Amino acid sequence: MEADTLERVSREETTYESYYGFSEKPFDLTTDLRYLYRSESHSNAIELLRYAIDRREGFVVITGDVGMGKTALCRALVEKIDRRTFPVLLLNHFHTEEELLRAILEDLGLASWQEAQPEARRPTRQEMAKTLHDFLLSLVPLGGRVVLIIDEAQDLARPILEQVRILSNFETAKDKLLQIFLIGQLGLVPLLRSPELRQLDQRVSIRYQLKPLSEEEVVGYVSHRLTVAGGRGVAFTPTALRVVHDYTGGVPRLVNMLCDRALLEGHSAQTEGISEELVVNAAEALDLKPLVRPQRSILNRLLGRS
Repeated sequence: MEADTLERVSREETTYESYYGFSEKPFDLTTDLRYLYRSESHSNAIELLRYAIDRREGFVVITGDVGMGKTALCRALVEKIDRRTFPVLLLNHFHTEEELLRAILEDLGLASWQEAQPEARRPTRQEMAKTLHDFLLSLVPLGGRVVLIIDEAQDLARPILEQVRILSNFETAKDKLLQIFLIGQLGLVPLLRSPELRQLDQRVSIRYQLKPLSEEEVVGYVSHRLTVAGGRGVAFTPTALRVVHDYTGGVPRLVNMLCDRALLEGHSAQTEGISEELVVNAAEALDLKPLVRPQRSILNRLLGRS
């Protein structure tokens, strides 16, 4: 933050949240499903995942660039899953096949028996896999199922991905016992297409890539978040929102960062609304460059170019 902005803000006793009447920060980077905006791309992804669950598809891969809201998508899916479906949502925090299996069992509440074992008698990978398989079979007469959702899957080591493939072999004569959704950044696609993982890649039945917000969706996204946060009607001008799209390319995380800083700039300037000039100031403070071709007449004018 520049010194002049800091000095101006320090003279104010309020934060921009209280100045604009927000009950909380409208553009916080944490995953809060109240702020989830159903863009066309995110809606399509959620519907595809629901379809996959209903059809008992074995492998599904959803990819998206950094900051596209993949984790929020995972949590939104878990919130909407019916009672007969047991979701296992895992972040990529395991480094061995054993850690993966243990994480799955713990999430399903099947690991308590392991804790009673002496430390020298930890269950083997085969024993943990059998425990999982037996549980999956027990759900069949009840019409139940387990969906394993692995977020940040692009960072999974190849041996762990091979273990995931082995788990996909759990099936009856009619259906898959375990459905597996891999959610990750764009690097997940070439990883799965590597020769070592060809068998796994061939089992993927549904693939989808999340797309950035369009210019129109940025308008809806910003309005939605301002409304949820409960402000006193502060708004970004239409031109300001076009500039937000130019600088962020419609990537939700970047939209959050830029709009948060623009509100701080507005608070510092004691304005009632957020203009395009304030958005440009915020972008420069964040060292952002336009990610899409800007409307030349707008940005050139704002940046003082001929």
